[in-house]
Amino acid sequence: MEKMTNAKRQTLALLVDNEPGVLSQIARLFSRKGYNIEAFAAGATENPGVTRITIDVLADDPHTELLCNQLRKLYPVYSVKWLNSENSIYRELMLIKVLAEGGEQRNDVMQLANIFRAQIIDVSSTTLTLVVTGDDDKLTGMANILSEFKILEIARTGVVAIERGIATINDESKERGEFNYGKNVL
Repeated sequence: MEKMTNAKRQTLALLVDNEPGVLSQIARLFSRKGYNIEAFAAGATENPGVTRITIDVLADDPHTELLCNQLRKLYPVYSVKWLNSENSIYRELMLIKVLAEGGEQRNDVMQLANIFRAQIIDVSSTTLTLVVTGDDDKLTGMANILSEFKILEIARTGVVAIERGIATINDESKERGEFNYGKNVL
């Protein structure tokens, strides 16, 4: 891979076949091209045969366009959309377990949870586990503030994103033979 100038975190959204091996095929493409996947989230869509994948990658604009074009060539990929922050909504989920043995510590963590609009989802005699959703800055900020307590564990989902307004990821231009995504076929 040639040296990138102006590399930044880019977000790609994909619709792919919901079948074994597809995620591996996509990951191999990134690996072959010399890119590290910074964040990866996959989940169901309104169509049970289709999975939506959101990938964050560190790349400049020309290399991101190249990646999009390479992804579009893969047979199990229905659609690829390069999302930009002005027209998209980004969210991530974080679970964070904090040591909170005393009443004062517990109260401090609960106040911070309120400030960040987090929910306490598990309580033990020595810990509090919180869930918070938001953008990367919010989650990182919460983790930084809670680091004054002892953080026992953090689990983050990776970014999911969707375009604002009427725009969708559906790509009607790709020819796929028997592909019927988006049509009511029984």
